[in-house]
Amino acid sequence: MIAISDDDGLYLLEFVDRRGLEREVERLRKKTFATIIPGSTDPIQSITIELKSYFDGLLTEFKTPIHLLGSPFQRLVWEELMRIPYGQTRTYAEQSKAIGKHTAYRAVANANGANQLAIVIPCHRIINSNGNLGGYGGGITRKQWLINHEKQGFIKLVKNLS
Repeated sequence: MIAISDDDGLYLLEFVDRRGLEREVERLRKKTFATIIPGSTDPIQSITIELKSYFDGLLTEFKTPIHLLGSPFQRLVWEELMRIPYGQTRTYAEQSKAIGKHTAYRAVANANGANQLAIVIPCHRIINSNGNLGGYGGGITRKQWLINHEKQGFIKLVKNLS
């Protein structure tokens, strides 16, 4: 994965093989009026540790500070995505209702696609109403893997609490 941050929070966390990543980085650079250089910051160190714990099945909620660069609607959608519990999924229609925009499921899908913080803002938890996975910038195979990974981790958590 690639992470881009300033000293205060993450702007981007993406899979390095994501189609259009170079354009996404360039748009971020222009939007923030920043030069993007290699290096490490506290948020990058934090997300590195958290991702390792997440992939080890030990982390269910990210604490690394983030920047949400998007329209008010996109930020609303992303904030609601972060409320979907670990190990669970929602449909685009359920997500639309949760933000009070009952018929805006296509706009919700577009906002999900504009998410620049993969895994941290868990757009992979949104599926079609018919149970199919729908789209995912990181690829459908990866989306299925992430959903399965979280469901297995959720089952472990419940067993450990019993």
